[in-house]
Amino acid sequence: MRIVSLAPLLVLILNCPLNAAGAEPTRIAVWPGEAPGETGEIGEEKTLPPQGDRPVTRLTDVTEPEIALYAAPEEKNTGAAVLVCPGGAYHILAMDLEGEEVARWLNSIGVTAIVLKYRVPRRRDRPKHEAPLQDAQRAMSLVRSRAEEWSIDPERIGILGFSAGGHLAATTATNFDRRSYEARDAIDEVNCRPDFAVLLYPAYLTAEGDELTLAPEIRVSERTPPVFFAHAGDDRIGPENSIAMYLALKRAGVAGELHVYARGGHGFGLRPSDHPAATWPARCEQWLKSQGVLR
Repeated sequence: MRIVSLAPLLVLILNCPLNAAGAEPTRIAVWPGEAPGETGEIGEEKTLPPQGDRPVTRLTDVTEPEIALYAAPEEKNTGAAVLVCPGGAYHILAMDLEGEEVARWLNSIGVTAIVLKYRVPRRRDRPKHEAPLQDAQRAMSLVRSRAEEWSIDPERIGILGFSAGGHLAATTATNFDRRSYEARDAIDEVNCRPDFAVLLYPAYLTAEGDELTLAPEIRVSERTPPVFFAHAGDDRIGPENSIAMYLALKRAGVAGELHVYARGGHGFGLRPSDHPAATWPARCEQWLKSQGVLR
């Protein structure tokens, strides 16, 4: 079998315009007014200088969550949509590597992307994911409430996350029956359950000290949506995170697809490389088709 490199295609996608019209995405505040539980202790939002040999836009001190809508090109639009959660250890958000670049790829396969800028860093005296989960649940309801306006099928709205964003996507996919804040308006009456989830090298899914037991906030049940996982075997955030949740899904009778690649490390995103993990976008597209998401 001849293996075809995906690098040229990914380079093309990552260098294409922000959306089909070449315009900036539409940005919408997640909350009407101040986000729940904010005390004013976080400073002004800022972008940190690059670190290491891979330039990544790192955003922190986020107190005003928002979504950025990247509409699928009209001629390609499948009606599917994905809420994208960048990673960053719940301290920063890798907004280009795990946000904007992912939105371009999703647009290229006919999917509307909604990049979530959720609250970071971790809030004092609150669970690390509490404020981000509030933002993600509200964002899911917000997107579904505007599905007709945005040419989206309200029953084909998923969530995708990287690293800490993978944990956020997993908590959103397993806690839709427990709204983590008091309802503000009619949007909060709209279902916040993702119809599917894509978890890329997710972190924090297992209990501390037990790599095969799920963390208590990852509440897998028969109502959990189907999940696609991609992880590298040499990731410092071990693939046991993905494996443990995959096994829980299997026990619950929920469809899952798990890819553990030999090499790739952590934080590979969609950027081309010679590592096997770089093939995950093609595998994910195939999975979305098999699940009936891409029609």
